[in-house]
Amino acid sequence: MSKGTKYEYVEITDFAAEGKCIFKSEDGVIFVEGNVAPGDVVDLEVVRTKKKLKEAIVTKIHKPSTMRAEPYCAHHGVCGGCKWQHIDYQHQLRFKRQQVVDHFERIGKIKNVEINPILPASQTEYYRNKLEFTFSNWRWLTREQMNSGEPFSKNALGFHVPKHFDKIFTVDHCHLQPDPSNAIRNSLHQFGEASNIPYYDVRFNRGILRNVVIRTANSGDIMVIVQFGENDEEAIDRVMLYMKDTHPEITSLNYIVNLKGNDSYQDQDVINYSGQTTIRETMEDLTFLVGPKSFYQTNSAQAYNLFKITREYAALTGNESVYDLYTGTGTIANFVARQAAKVVGVEYVEAAVEDARINSALNGITNTSFFAGDMRRIMNEDFLHKHGKPDVIITDPPRAGMDVPVIETILAAAPSRIVYVSCNSATQARDLALMSGHYEVTKAQPVDMFPHTHHVENVALLLRKG
Repeated sequence: MSKGTKYEYVEITDFAAEGKCIFKSEDGVIFVEGNVAPGDVVDLEVVRTKKKLKEAIVTKIHKPSTMRAEPYCAHHGVCGGCKWQHIDYQHQLRFKRQQVVDHFERIGKIKNVEINPILPASQTEYYRNKLEFTFSNWRWLTREQMNSGEPFSKNALGFHVPKHFDKIFTVDHCHLQPDPSNAIRNSLHQFGEASNIPYYDVRFNRGILRNVVIRTANSGDIMVIVQFGENDEEAIDRVMLYMKDTHPEITSLNYIVNLKGNDSYQDQDVINYSGQTTIRETMEDLTFLVGPKSFYQTNSAQAYNLFKITREYAALTGNESVYDLYTGTGTIANFVARQAAKVVGVEYVEAAVEDARINSALNGITNTSFFAGDMRRIMNEDFLHKHGKPDVIITDPPRAGMDVPVIETILAAAPSRIVYVSCNSATQARDLALMSGHYEVTKAQPVDMFPHTHHVENVALLLRKG
Protein backbone atom coordinates (compact mmCIF):
# COMPACT_ATOMS: atom_id res chain seq x y z
CA MET A 1 0.00 0.00 0.00
CA SER A 2 1.31 3.44 -0.94
CA LYS A 3 0.28 7.06 -0.66
CA GLY A 4 -2.80 7.72 -2.77
CA THR A 5 -4.31 4.26 -2.25
CA LYS A 6 -8.11 4.52 -2.10
CA TYR A 7 -10.73 2.48 -0.25
CA GLU A 8 -14.43 2.75 -1.07
CA TYR A 9 -17.48 2.00 1.06
CA VAL A 10 -15.52 0.90 4.13
CA GLU A 11 -16.67 1.15 7.73
CA ILE A 12 -14.65 2.99 10.38
CA THR A 13 -13.97 0.43 13.10
CA ASP A 14 -13.18 2.19 16.36
CA PHE A 15 -11.50 5.08 18.14
CA ALA A 16 -7.71 5.18 18.46
CA ALA A 17 -5.17 7.23 20.40
CA GLU A 18 -5.09 11.03 20.21
CA GLY A 19 -8.66 11.28 18.99
CA LYS A 20 -8.10 9.45 15.72
CA CYS A 21 -10.20 6.58 14.37
CA ILE A 22 -9.12 3.35 12.72
CA PHE A 23 -10.10 1.24 9.75
CA LYS A 24 -8.90 -2.38 9.81
CA SER A 25 -8.07 -3.34 6.25
CA GLU A 26 -6.38 -6.34 4.67
CA ASP A 27 -3.29 -4.11 4.47
CA GLY A 28 -3.33 -3.54 8.23
CA VAL A 29 -4.65 -0.86 10.56
CA ILE A 30 -5.11 2.57 8.97
CA PHE A 31 -5.46 5.65 11.18
CA VAL A 32 -8.05 8.18 10.08
CA GLU A 33 -8.11 11.78 11.30
CA GLY A 34 -10.71 14.49 10.98
CA ASN A 35 -14.50 14.62 10.96
CA VAL A 36 -15.01 10.88 11.29
CA ALA A 37 -16.70 8.53 13.76
CA PRO A 38 -16.79 4.77 14.39
CA GLY A 39 -19.61 3.32 12.32
CA ASP A 40 -19.25 5.80 9.45
CA VAL A 41 -19.29 4.18 6.00
CA VAL A 42 -16.80 6.20 3.96
CA ASP A 43 -14.32 6.47 1.12
CA LEU A 44 -10.70 6.86 2.22
CA GLU A 45 -7.48 8.01 0.62
CA VAL A 46 -4.10 7.18 2.15
CA VAL A 47 -2.07 10.35 2.67
CA ARG A 48 0.93 9.02 4.58
CA THR A 49 2.81 5.73 4.99
CA LYS A 50 5.74 5.49 7.38
CA LYS A 51 6.99 2.11 8.53
CA LYS A 52 3.98 0.56 10.25
CA LEU A 53 2.04 3.83 10.44
CA LYS A 54 -0.56 4.40 7.75
CA GLU A 55 -2.78 7.49 7.74
CA ALA A 56 -5.78 8.34 5.59
CA ILE A 57 -8.41 11.04 5.19
CA VAL A 58 -12.11 10.74 4.45
CA THR A 59 -13.03 11.83 0.93
CA LYS A 60 -16.73 11.00 1.17
CA ILE A 61 -19.21 9.87 3.81
CA HIS A 62 -21.82 7.45 2.45
CA LYS A 63 -23.58 6.59 5.71
CA PRO A 64 -23.08 8.53 8.96
CA SER A 65 -22.56 6.71 12.24
CA THR A 66 -25.23 6.58 14.94
CA MET A 67 -22.57 7.98 17.30
CA ARG A 68 -22.68 11.32 15.52
CA ALA A 69 -24.01 14.60 16.89
CA GLU A 70 -24.51 17.95 15.18
CA PRO A 71 -21.49 20.24 15.79
CA TYR A 72 -22.57 23.47 17.48
CA CYS A 73 -19.58 25.62 16.48
CA ALA A 74 -19.22 27.29 13.09
CA HIS A 75 -15.45 26.70 13.22
CA HIS A 76 -15.66 22.92 13.65
CA GLY A 77 -13.49 21.22 11.05
CA VAL A 78 -11.10 24.17 10.81
CA CYS A 79 -10.24 24.65 14.48
CA GLY A 80 -8.32 21.87 16.20
CA GLY A 81 -9.67 22.71 19.66
CA CYS A 82 -12.93 20.76 19.97
CA LYS A 83 -12.44 17.98 17.43
CA TRP A 84 -15.09 15.70 18.90
CA GLN A 85 -18.12 17.98 18.62
CA HIS A 86 -19.48 15.61 15.99
CA ILE A 87 -19.40 12.72 18.51
CA ASP A 88 -22.28 12.29 20.98
CA TYR A 89 -21.02 13.17 24.48
CA GLN A 90 -21.93 9.79 26.01
CA HIS A 91 -19.80 8.04 23.40
CA GLN A 92 -16.93 10.44 24.15
CA LEU A 93 -17.11 9.44 27.81
CA ARG A 94 -17.19 5.74 26.99
CA PHE A 95 -14.03 5.96 24.89
CA LYS A 96 -12.15 8.09 27.38
CA ARG A 97 -12.69 5.54 30.14
CA GLN A 98 -11.75 2.73 27.75
CA GLN A 99 -8.57 4.62 26.92
CA VAL A 100 -7.58 4.52 30.60
CA VAL A 101 -8.41 0.80 30.80
CA ASP A 102 -6.33 0.05 27.69
CA HIS A 103 -3.33 2.01 28.95
CA PHE A 104 -3.46 0.31 32.33
CA GLU A 105 -3.69 -3.17 30.83
CA ARG A 106 -1.36 -2.81 27.83
CA ILE A 107 1.30 -0.43 29.13
CA GLY A 108 1.13 -0.90 32.89
CA LYS A 109 0.15 -4.60 32.80
CA ILE A 110 -2.35 -3.63 35.49
CA LYS A 111 -5.50 -5.73 35.45
CA ASN A 112 -8.41 -6.41 37.78
CA VAL A 113 -8.34 -2.82 39.05
CA GLU A 114 -11.51 -0.95 39.89
CA ILE A 115 -11.69 1.80 37.25
CA ASN A 116 -14.80 3.80 38.01
CA PRO A 117 -17.11 5.23 35.35
CA ILE A 118 -15.71 8.53 34.14
CA LEU A 119 -16.95 11.63 35.95
CA PRO A 120 -18.66 13.72 33.23
CA ALA A 121 -18.51 17.48 33.02
CA SER A 122 -21.74 19.19 34.01
CA GLN A 123 -20.90 21.94 31.52
CA THR A 124 -19.64 20.90 28.08
CA GLU A 125 -19.48 24.43 26.64
CA TYR A 126 -17.93 27.61 28.05
CA TYR A 127 -15.98 25.62 30.63
CA ARG A 128 -12.48 27.07 30.21
CA ASN A 129 -11.18 29.91 32.36
CA LYS A 130 -8.22 30.69 30.09
CA LEU A 131 -7.77 31.06 26.34
CA GLU A 132 -4.92 32.37 24.22
CA PHE A 133 -5.50 34.00 20.83
CA THR A 134 -2.92 34.88 18.19
CA PHE A 135 -2.70 37.88 15.88
CA SER A 136 -1.46 37.26 12.34
CA ASN A 137 -1.21 39.10 9.04
CA TRP A 138 -1.65 35.74 7.25
CA ARG A 139 -5.30 34.90 7.69
CA TRP A 140 -6.48 31.40 6.89
CA LEU A 141 -9.51 31.33 4.60
CA THR A 142 -11.84 28.39 4.16
CA ARG A 143 -12.54 27.14 0.66
CA GLU A 144 -16.02 28.66 0.88
CA GLN A 145 -14.56 32.06 1.77
CA MET A 146 -12.07 31.92 -1.08
CA ASN A 147 -14.77 30.97 -3.58
CA SER A 148 -17.22 33.62 -2.39
CA GLY A 149 -15.46 36.44 -4.21
CA GLU A 150 -15.84 38.71 -1.17
CA PRO A 151 -12.84 40.84 -0.15
CA PHE A 152 -11.21 39.69 3.10
CA SER A 153 -8.75 41.40 5.39
CA LYS A 154 -5.42 39.59 5.67
CA ASN A 155 -5.42 40.20 9.42
CA ALA A 156 -6.64 37.54 11.81
CA LEU A 157 -7.11 37.13 15.54
CA GLY A 158 -7.89 33.60 16.60
CA PHE A 159 -6.43 30.11 16.72
CA HIS A 160 -3.75 28.27 14.75
CA VAL A 161 -4.94 26.00 11.97
CA PRO A 162 -3.71 22.46 12.81
CA LYS A 163 -0.39 21.62 11.12
CA HIS A 164 0.04 25.23 9.88
CA PHE A 165 2.24 27.18 12.31
CA ASP A 166 1.92 30.44 10.34
CA LYS A 167 -1.82 30.33 9.60
CA ILE A 168 -4.46 31.80 11.93
CA PHE A 169 -8.20 31.80 11.35
CA THR A 170 -10.34 34.54 12.83
CA VAL A 171 -12.64 33.30 15.59
CA ASP A 172 -16.08 34.90 15.44
CA HIS A 173 -17.51 33.09 18.45
CA CYS A 174 -15.71 30.55 20.63
CA HIS A 175 -17.79 28.16 22.74
CA LEU A 176 -14.95 27.37 25.13
CA GLN A 177 -14.87 30.41 27.42
CA PRO A 178 -17.77 32.31 28.99
CA ASP A 179 -18.59 35.96 28.41
CA PRO A 180 -17.15 38.48 28.10
CA SER A 181 -14.30 36.60 26.40
CA ASN A 182 -15.75 36.82 22.89
CA ALA A 183 -16.67 40.49 23.28
CA ILE A 184 -13.18 41.43 24.47
CA ARG A 185 -11.43 39.54 21.67
CA ASN A 186 -13.69 40.81 18.90
CA SER A 187 -13.46 44.37 20.19
CA LEU A 188 -9.67 44.22 20.24
CA HIS A 189 -9.60 42.80 16.69
CA GLN A 190 -11.88 45.58 15.42
CA PHE A 191 -9.73 48.24 17.05
CA GLY A 192 -6.52 46.71 15.68
CA GLU A 193 -7.85 46.73 12.13
CA ALA A 194 -9.41 50.21 12.36
CA SER A 195 -6.23 51.74 13.78
CA ASN A 196 -3.95 50.07 11.19
CA ILE A 197 -1.60 48.73 13.87
CA PRO A 198 0.51 46.00 12.19
CA TYR A 199 -0.45 42.44 13.04
CA TYR A 200 2.37 40.00 13.75
CA ASP A 201 4.16 38.12 10.97
CA VAL A 202 5.57 34.97 12.56
CA ARG A 203 7.74 34.13 9.55
CA PHE A 204 9.69 37.38 9.73
CA ASN A 205 9.29 38.01 13.49
CA ARG A 206 7.84 41.49 13.07
CA GLY A 207 4.60 43.31 13.79
CA ILE A 208 3.13 44.95 16.88
CA LEU A 209 -0.07 43.08 17.84
CA ARG A 210 1.09 39.55 18.66
CA ASN A 211 -1.05 37.68 21.18
CA VAL A 212 -3.77 38.09 23.80
CA VAL A 213 -4.57 35.92 26.82
CA ILE A 214 -7.98 36.16 28.49
CA ARG A 215 -8.62 34.64 31.92
CA THR A 216 -12.11 34.56 33.45
CA ALA A 217 -12.24 33.51 37.11
CA ASN A 218 -15.23 32.00 38.91
CA SER A 219 -15.12 35.00 41.26
CA GLY A 220 -16.08 37.26 38.37
CA ASP A 221 -12.57 38.69 37.98
CA ILE A 222 -11.21 39.06 34.44
CA MET A 223 -7.56 39.27 33.39
CA VAL A 224 -6.32 40.31 29.96
CA ILE A 225 -2.68 40.12 28.84
CA VAL A 226 -1.82 41.69 25.49
CA GLN A 227 1.50 40.66 23.99
CA PHE A 228 3.30 43.03 21.62
CA GLY A 229 6.01 42.03 19.13
CA GLU A 230 7.66 45.45 18.99
CA ASN A 231 8.31 48.07 21.64
CA ASP A 232 6.25 50.82 20.03
CA GLU A 233 5.21 52.87 23.04
CA GLU A 234 2.64 54.98 21.19
CA ALA A 235 0.86 51.97 19.67
CA ILE A 236 0.98 50.07 22.95
CA ASP A 237 -0.57 52.95 24.85
CA ARG A 238 -3.33 53.34 22.23
CA VAL A 239 -4.27 49.67 22.51
CA MET A 240 -4.15 49.53 26.29
CA LEU A 241 -6.06 52.77 26.77
CA TYR A 242 -8.74 51.51 24.37
CA MET A 243 -9.06 48.27 26.32
CA LYS A 244 -9.26 50.11 29.63
CA ASP A 245 -11.91 52.58 28.44
CA THR A 246 -13.99 50.12 26.39
CA HIS A 247 -13.96 47.20 28.82
CA PRO A 248 -14.20 48.43 32.42
CA GLU A 249 -15.17 44.86 33.39
CA ILE A 250 -11.49 43.88 33.07
CA THR A 251 -10.13 43.80 36.62
CA SER A 252 -6.50 43.09 35.68
CA LEU A 253 -5.16 44.63 32.45
CA ASN A 254 -1.56 43.79 31.55
CA TYR A 255 0.85 43.74 28.64
CA ILE A 256 4.15 42.18 27.60
CA VAL A 257 6.72 43.30 25.03
CA ASN A 258 8.09 40.05 23.60
CA LEU A 259 10.85 40.34 21.00
CA LYS A 260 11.65 36.61 20.97
CA GLY A 261 10.86 34.18 18.19
CA ASN A 262 8.08 32.46 20.15
CA ASP A 263 5.04 33.49 22.19
CA SER A 264 6.08 31.96 25.53
CA TYR A 265 6.27 34.62 28.20
CA GLN A 266 7.33 32.92 31.43
CA ASP A 267 10.73 34.62 31.01
CA GLN A 268 9.26 38.02 30.07
CA ASP A 269 8.32 41.04 32.20
CA VAL A 270 4.58 41.53 32.66
CA ILE A 271 3.55 45.17 33.01
CA ASN A 272 0.33 45.91 34.86
CA TYR A 273 -1.44 48.71 32.97
CA SER A 274 -4.48 49.03 35.21
CA GLY A 275 -6.39 47.17 37.90
CA GLN A 276 -5.08 44.39 40.11
CA THR A 277 -2.05 42.24 39.35
CA THR A 278 -4.00 39.03 40.08
CA ILE A 279 -7.47 37.54 39.79
CA ARG A 280 -9.23 35.31 42.35
CA GLU A 281 -10.38 31.73 41.94
CA THR A 282 -12.45 30.23 44.75
CA MET A 283 -12.85 26.63 45.86
CA GLU A 284 -14.89 25.74 48.94
CA ASP A 285 -13.82 28.38 51.49
CA LEU A 286 -10.42 28.89 49.86
CA THR A 287 -9.32 31.75 47.63
CA PHE A 288 -6.45 31.38 45.18
CA LEU A 289 -4.71 34.37 43.65
CA VAL A 290 -3.83 33.75 40.00
CA GLY A 291 -1.20 35.94 38.35
CA PRO A 292 -0.36 36.35 34.66
CA LYS A 293 2.20 33.53 34.85
CA SER A 294 0.34 31.33 37.32
CA PHE A 295 -0.84 27.86 36.39
CA TYR A 296 -4.40 27.06 37.40
CA GLN A 297 -6.54 24.21 36.11
CA THR A 298 -8.37 25.61 33.09
CA ASN A 299 -11.70 23.99 34.01
CA SER A 300 -12.48 25.39 37.46
CA ALA A 301 -15.62 23.32 38.07
CA GLN A 302 -14.03 19.99 37.16
CA ALA A 303 -10.82 20.92 38.97
CA TYR A 304 -12.86 21.06 42.16
CA ASN A 305 -14.18 17.56 41.49
CA LEU A 306 -10.68 16.34 40.65
CA PHE A 307 -9.27 17.72 43.90
CA LYS A 308 -12.12 16.25 45.96
CA ILE A 309 -11.32 12.81 44.54
CA THR A 310 -7.63 13.36 45.29
CA ARG A 311 -8.45 14.32 48.89
CA GLU A 312 -10.76 11.32 49.26
CA TYR A 313 -8.09 8.93 47.97
CA ALA A 314 -5.51 10.46 50.33
CA ALA A 315 -7.80 9.46 53.26
CA LEU A 316 -6.29 12.01 55.62
CA THR A 317 -7.14 11.97 59.32
CA GLY A 318 -5.25 15.09 60.42
CA ASN A 319 -2.11 13.28 61.54
CA GLU A 320 -0.36 12.64 58.22
CA SER A 321 2.69 14.21 56.65
CA VAL A 322 1.87 14.79 52.98
CA TYR A 323 4.22 15.50 50.07
CA ASP A 324 2.65 17.22 47.08
CA LEU A 325 4.97 16.74 44.10
CA TYR A 326 4.75 19.02 41.06
CA THR A 327 2.66 21.27 43.29
CA GLY A 328 2.51 24.20 40.87
CA THR A 329 0.90 27.13 42.68
CA GLY A 330 0.03 24.84 45.58
CA THR A 331 -3.64 24.37 44.73
CA ILE A 332 -3.85 20.72 45.81
CA ALA A 333 -1.47 21.27 48.72
CA ASN A 334 -3.60 24.05 50.17
CA PHE A 335 -6.81 22.16 49.37
CA VAL A 336 -5.80 19.18 51.55
CA ALA A 337 -3.75 21.03 54.18
CA ARG A 338 -6.52 21.34 56.76
CA GLN A 339 -6.95 17.56 56.82
CA ALA A 340 -3.20 16.89 57.31
CA ALA A 341 -0.56 17.52 59.97
CA LYS A 342 1.69 19.16 57.38
CA VAL A 343 2.10 19.41 53.63
CA VAL A 344 5.41 19.77 51.77
CA GLY A 345 5.09 21.01 48.20
CA VAL A 346 7.84 20.63 45.60
CA GLU A 347 7.84 22.44 42.25
CA TYR A 348 10.36 23.34 39.54
CA VAL A 349 9.16 26.91 38.87
CA GLU A 350 10.22 29.42 41.52
CA ALA A 351 7.44 31.88 40.65
CA ALA A 352 4.83 29.15 41.14
CA VAL A 353 6.26 28.36 44.56
CA GLU A 354 5.96 32.03 45.52
CA ASP A 355 2.31 31.91 44.46
CA ALA A 356 1.79 28.78 46.57
CA ARG A 357 3.20 30.50 49.65
CA ILE A 358 1.05 33.58 49.05
CA ASN A 359 -2.07 31.42 48.70
CA SER A 360 -1.32 29.63 51.97
CA ALA A 361 -0.92 32.96 53.77
CA LEU A 362 -4.06 34.37 52.15
CA ASN A 363 -6.12 31.48 53.49
CA GLY A 364 -4.52 31.37 56.91
CA ILE A 365 -2.91 27.99 56.27
CA THR A 366 0.22 27.59 58.41
CA ASN A 367 1.13 23.91 58.01
CA THR A 368 2.46 24.09 54.43
CA SER A 369 5.98 24.61 53.13
CA PHE A 370 7.04 24.90 49.51
CA PHE A 371 10.36 24.33 47.79
CA ALA A 372 11.55 25.09 44.26
CA GLY A 373 14.03 23.01 42.32
CA ASP A 374 14.56 20.17 39.87
CA MET A 375 12.44 17.31 41.20
CA ARG A 376 15.19 14.79 40.37
CA ARG A 377 17.69 16.65 42.53
CA ILE A 378 15.65 18.12 45.34
CA MET A 379 13.87 14.86 46.18
CA ASN A 380 16.76 12.98 47.79
CA GLU A 381 17.64 11.34 51.11
CA ASP A 382 18.84 14.62 52.65
CA PHE A 383 15.51 16.28 51.80
CA LEU A 384 13.55 13.37 53.29
CA HIS A 385 15.71 13.42 56.41
CA LYS A 386 15.24 17.16 56.88
CA HIS A 387 11.48 17.30 56.30
CA GLY A 388 10.51 13.82 57.41
CA LYS A 389 9.33 10.88 55.38
CA PRO A 390 5.78 11.29 54.07
CA ASP A 391 2.82 9.16 55.04
CA VAL A 392 1.07 10.12 51.81
CA ILE A 393 2.46 11.35 48.50
CA ILE A 394 0.28 13.18 46.01
CA THR A 395 1.90 13.56 42.60
CA ASP A 396 0.53 15.50 39.62
CA PRO A 397 3.30 15.50 36.99
CA PRO A 398 3.20 16.99 33.47
CA ARG A 399 2.13 14.89 30.48
CA ALA A 400 5.58 13.29 30.22
CA GLY A 401 5.08 11.65 33.61
CA MET A 402 7.71 11.21 36.30
CA ASP A 403 11.44 10.71 35.82
CA VAL A 404 12.90 7.42 37.05
CA PRO A 405 15.02 9.12 39.79
CA VAL A 406 11.84 10.68 41.19
CA ILE A 407 10.12 7.30 41.23
CA GLU A 408 13.12 5.78 42.99
CA THR A 409 12.99 8.49 45.67
CA ILE A 410 9.26 7.91 46.15
CA LEU A 411 9.93 4.21 46.62
CA ALA A 412 12.71 5.01 49.11
CA ALA A 413 10.36 7.31 51.03
CA ALA A 414 7.88 4.40 51.24
CA PRO A 415 4.65 6.28 52.00
CA SER A 416 1.67 4.14 52.94
CA ARG A 417 -0.31 5.49 50.02
CA ILE A 418 0.30 7.39 46.79
CA VAL A 419 -2.33 9.39 44.92
CA TYR A 420 -1.25 9.82 41.30
CA VAL A 421 -3.10 12.54 39.36
CA SER A 422 -2.41 12.44 35.63
CA CYS A 423 -3.39 14.22 32.43
CA ASN A 424 -1.88 11.36 30.39
CA SER A 425 -2.93 7.87 31.39
CA ALA A 426 -0.31 6.32 29.08
CA THR A 427 2.67 7.76 30.98
CA GLN A 428 0.78 7.25 34.22
CA ALA A 429 0.44 3.53 33.45
CA ARG A 430 4.16 3.36 32.61
CA ASP A 431 5.05 4.91 35.98
CA LEU A 432 2.64 2.68 37.87
CA ALA A 433 4.32 -0.36 36.35
CA LEU A 434 7.68 0.86 37.69
CA MET A 435 6.19 0.98 41.20
CA SER A 436 4.30 -2.30 40.97
CA GLY A 437 6.89 -4.25 42.95
CA HIS A 438 6.18 -2.17 46.04
CA TYR A 439 2.67 -0.80 45.49
CA GLU A 440 -0.67 -2.11 44.37
CA VAL A 441 -3.04 0.02 42.31
CA THR A 442 -6.40 -0.40 44.03
CA LYS A 443 -8.70 1.94 42.12
CA ALA A 444 -8.82 4.75 39.60
CA GLN A 445 -11.20 7.55 38.74
CA PRO A 446 -11.17 9.13 35.26
CA VAL A 447 -12.41 12.73 35.10
CA ASP A 448 -13.54 14.54 31.95
CA MET A 449 -11.83 17.93 32.20
CA PHE A 450 -12.00 18.75 28.48
CA PRO A 451 -15.29 17.82 26.76
CA HIS A 452 -15.19 17.38 22.97
CA THR A 453 -11.50 16.46 23.05
CA HIS A 454 -9.79 13.09 23.52
CA HIS A 455 -8.00 14.26 26.68
CA VAL A 456 -8.84 12.68 30.03
CA GLU A 457 -7.57 13.18 33.59
CA ASN A 458 -7.18 10.17 35.83
CA VAL A 459 -6.62 9.71 39.56
CA ALA A 460 -5.10 6.43 40.74
CA LEU A 461 -4.68 5.17 44.31
CA LEU A 462 -1.65 3.07 45.21
CA LEU A 463 -1.29 1.24 48.54
CA ARG A 464 2.02 -0.08 49.83
CA LYS A 465 2.18 -3.85 49.75
CA GLY A 466 2.49 -5.63 53.05
